[in-house]
Amino acid sequence: MLTITQDLYDRIVAHAREDHPDEACGVVAGPEGSGRPERFIPMLNAARSPTFYEFDSQDLLKLYREMDDRDEEPVVIYHSHTATEAYPSRTDIGYANEPGAHYVLVSTADADGLGDFQFRSFRILDGAVTEEEVKVVEAY
Repeated sequence: MLTITQDLYDRIVAHAREDHPDEACGVVAGPEGSGRPERFIPMLNAARSPTFYEFDSQDLLKLYREMDDRDEEPVVIYHSHTATEAYPSRTDIGYANEPGAHYVLVSTADADGLGDFQFRSFRILDGAVTEEEVKVVEAY
């Protein structure tokens, strides 16, 4: 289960909406080993595409060095889908290389008739996708 604060949830959704029609992407870092998302880090989609996201390699290197210096790890890796449901694509699954991370997808398309976004979390390990519950809390 992913437990995330309302503030972080709102910030991820806002970033997805702001970058629409391109896919948004980013990371929420947390203290190493805690599994607790704390620090919101929106990233630039270097692909600038409505169907694909790509972290800029220099930005990603800088981020991992910064997290290492702060004893953090990527707890949530998020991106948006602009025209499809919030479910990992084959490409998303292929690029999932953080076995401990929660992969959050936000859909800015009205794919289910329930509104203009979906917020879903998945674990992706060795190509297997498992959806998990998302619990939104005011504070940890």
